[in-house]
Amino acid sequence: MGEAGALTRRSATPWIVWGAGLVAYIAAVVHRSSFGVAGLVAADRFRVDATVLSLFVVIQLATYALMQLPVGVGVDRWGPRRMLTIGSVTMAAGQLVMTFAPTVGIALAARVLIGSGDAAIFVSALRLVAAWFDRRRVPLLSQLTGIAGQLGQIITAVPFTFVLHRYGWTPAFGSLVVLGAVAALVVRLGVRDTPPGAAPAAGPSRFAGLADTVRHPGTWLGFWTHMIGGVSGNVVVLMWGVPFLVQGQGLTPGQAGGMLTINVVVGIVMGPVIGEYTARHPVRRSWAVLAVAAGTTLGWLLVLLPTTPRAVWQLALFLALVSIGGPASLIGLDFAATSNPPHRTGSAQGIANMGGFVSGVLVMLAVGVVLDHRSPGTTPTLADYRAALALVFVPLVVALVGVLVTRSRTRAATGMVVPPLAEAWARYRAERASRRR
Repeated sequence: MGEAGALTRRSATPWIVWGAGLVAYIAAVVHRSSFGVAGLVAADRFRVDATVLSLFVVIQLATYALMQLPVGVGVDRWGPRRMLTIGSVTMAAGQLVMTFAPTVGIALAARVLIGSGDAAIFVSALRLVAAWFDRRRVPLLSQLTGIAGQLGQIITAVPFTFVLHRYGWTPAFGSLVVLGAVAALVVRLGVRDTPPGAAPAAGPSRFAGLADTVRHPGTWLGFWTHMIGGVSGNVVVLMWGVPFLVQGQGLTPGQAGGMLTINVVVGIVMGPVIGEYTARHPVRRSWAVLAVAAGTTLGWLLVLLPTTPRAVWQLALFLALVSIGGPASLIGLDFAATSNPPHRTGSAQGIANMGGFVSGVLVMLAVGVVLDHRSPGTTPTLADYRAALALVFVPLVVALVGVLVTRSRTRAATGMVVPPLAEAWARYRAERASRRR
């Protein structure tokens, strides 16, 4: 089982380390999502229209995506503890700038800092899981790490929103500076890169093996998998979901916001299911990816093919199908990690983690361009949204082809042999029968 598995059984240390990493990740989600609930206040504070306001989301998300490779290399070079600390401090600095920003330009610079710091957190937290726990536990604990981040959205939606509207901009965003400092302190006190006696997390040189990581088909299998799972959810949850439901489907803003909570519920329910499936069937992980691709496509067709607004239950089904992609996107990071040696895990997962975010930013921008072209100066209609959101099929198709191509190449490169389903089923039944005896 190895050092990590044995230590997990006899010590609470792995759970303490993981818990400290979770604190940093939950805080990162608070930083990431804080502007979403402060949008109207920000529009009044900086006196900007909706187009400029959307730049805050796009710039932060683009920064997060573009920083994935540098922070991945940083995790390999310096270890997750240092990167979690740097990320937490950087986000705190960004919120400090945001607290007192006098102009929209400085506020946008603050979101760049926040996106840069945020980029370091999740990959580092996953590196801790891989270092401290047995391989059999890693997929499930990775999903639970992602689920824990939902607590950050709750913190943003309730206490942060209360402080913002009760006490104002400066106390609300100032509290996030304190949160970032606390997260950095928890990391310094609670996180250790590896178990005692294990190989150090840091790599031998700054860019050692990066070219091998980039060339490995398993890295790109992770990238395309993350794109399939992540692009739709990012487009819907982070920017165009509420406008589409309100202006295109006729819901009220309150109803639309409530519908988006389906994303959280589906993530909490399906995360452990996908994690357990990945752990039990590592050679058939791509089956789950292909199933999610089919489900996501069906969800979009449910709302984009009809020319009239859909019933609430159909919209809920659409959001549920799209939301499954969130936990499924983590299969991509698992592909990247298992295809590369441990000292290259950070850079491999960083590349994979770009898939859903790079494609998400491009689709968000493209949808805005199409809507502006079709409805200049007027409120977009359902027909406009149908035409604009259909662009999401472009990355879905490209990513699907990418998965199929790199899956074959990854199996060849790693020597993986996938037994026929009938043979695997017969072996499973034989193992169950032997356990009963």
